[in-house]
Order: sequence, then structure tokens, then C-alpha cells
Amino acid sequence: MTNPRRALVVVDAQMEYFDGPMSIQHPPRQESLANISRVLEIAAQQDMPVVMVQHELGEGAPIFAAGSEGYALHPDLEQLDGQQWKQVVKGYGSVFAGTDVADWLRERGVDTITVVGYMTNNCDLATAVEAEGLGFAAEILSDATGAIHLANEAGQVSAEDLHRTLMVLLQSNFAAVTTTAGWVEAVAGGQPLDRSNLVVSALNGAEAFAGCS
Repeated sequence: MTNPRRALVVVDAQMEYFDGPMSIQHPPRQESLANISRVLEIAAQQDMPVVMVQHELGEGAPIFAAGSEGYALHPDLEQLDGQQWKQVVKGYGSVFAGTDVADWLRERGVDTITVVGYMTNNCDLATAVEAEGLGFAAEILSDATGAIHLANEAGQVSAEDLHRTLMVLLQSNFAAVTTTAGWVEAVAGGQPLDRSNLVVSALNGAEAFAGCS
């Protein structure tokens, strides 16, 4: 695919991810936030459609309660000129579930979504996976997203390991993964990002771990 028609999808860049147990741990959240601001700047320069998403749970919920401090967008984004953004409130992981985002994108001829925001291990992943079935190519920026530490009955994993693993997983099938700098370069050239596929990733994996048991 050449000359992709991109839209930027900013997922849940809300204060809930900057204070408390849901705080993004990797990459450093202030670095990922700065990169989100950077891609929003580029999107404005390119007249690229932007979808700004916020997660909302019911009144009195411990997180993402409407009107709460945690529900609000980060102030660095609130101060930007968002008059041209499509503002979306969602209640599921994927930005497509229960919203009109897919129709809105199609009306604008979009064929590729660039996903930034939080969290890698939840809403970003769900959005990229659902995009495939809806006919959109997905891109995800590894340094403009982020994960948290997780521990439950199945085990525990650090945010760094989780983020890195999910970037490899996404690149293997569901999305093209790059950095903010790589994306800016691709946008400037009107080019798609390089992406792998499951077969190539499997063959490379077999070679990388040959002899391991």
C-alpha cells in the first residue's frame, strides 16, 4: 500500500494513567506524553483526521468516573486546539466497540489508523486487533504508548517486558510498529510503515531460538 490515508487515534490519554496504581510505567509516561503531543502537531500540519478518545465508567466507579480528576485528559493535551478532533467516549477496550468511529473514518476515506495513548496491554491492543476485521491497517508507536506492571493468578510481568512483548506480537500480524521519529518520516514521505507477518516472524523466531528448549 502506498500513500496511506491515515487518521490519528489518541487512546485514553487521561490523568488516570499519570497518578495512582494505573500509572504508566514503561516507557516513561512523560516521554510518551511528549511524543503524543508531537504526533498531534504533525497531524494538524498534515490536516490528518484525529480521534481523541476517553474511557468512561459509571458514576462512582473507582477509576474513569465521568467528571473525576482521573477521567480528564492530561493538561498538556487539553491546552491544544482540538476543535477539529472527533471526541469519543467509550466503555470498552477497543475504540470501535459501541462507537461510530469506524463509520466516521470510512466517510473520510481513511484506510490506516495510527494508535497512540494508553494502555499498550489493553485498549491499544484491542483497537489494533479489531481494526483488522474492520478493514483498517493499523500502526502503533512504541514510544507514544505505554504499559503497566501486572500480577494476578496467572503470574506477574513487568511493564517493560509486557510492552516489548506486545510490540513484537503486534508487528507479527496486527499492526506496523515504529517510533514517533519513524512515523514522522513516513508521514512526510507519504509512505506506509514496514510491517512483518506471522510467517516471517515465526521463521525468524525459530532461527533466533534454535537450540533452546
